[in-house]
Amino acid sequence: MRFLAIDLGGKRTGLAVGDDESRIASPLGVIEAAAEQERWRQLTRHIDDEKPDALVVGLPLNMDGSDGPAAKQARAFAEALAARTGLPVHVQDERLTSSAADDQMARTGLTHGQKKQRRDALAAAAILRAFFDALPDRDAG
Repeated sequence: MRFLAIDLGGKRTGLAVGDDESRIASPLGVIEAAAEQERWRQLTRHIDDEKPDALVVGLPLNMDGSDGPAAKQARAFAEALAARTGLPVHVQDERLTSSAADDQMARTGLTHGQKKQRRDALAAAAILRAFFDALPDRDAG
C-alpha cells in the first residue's frame, strides 16, 4: 500500500510518501498556506497526484501521551480528511519528529531559511517511518 503522511502545521504542512512494502518514507514537500481553504486545495492536488491508498496524519500528543489542543485539532483534521477523500486515515504519534528533522539537517550547511523549508517535509517522513515501525512485522507468523 502507498501512504501519504501529513505533518499539519499552522502555516506550513509537511508531506511525505512511502509504501509498506519497502517501508521507506521520502519527504515530498511543504504546503505553505495559512488559509484553511488554500491548504485543502493544495492537499487535494497532492493526493490526486500521488494516489495514496491511505493517509497518515501526525498526532502531536503531549509528552505524557495525553491529548492537548493541537492533538484534538489533528484528530478533527483526520476525520475531515477521511470524509473528504474517502481514504483510510491513520493518526501517528509525532512527538519529537520536528527535533529529529532538525538533527537530520544539523550539519548540512543549509541556511536557516533552507532548513525551515525542508523541516516539515522531513518531519512528515519521520511520522511515516514511525507508522511503518509500528506495523506488524510482515515476516512474522
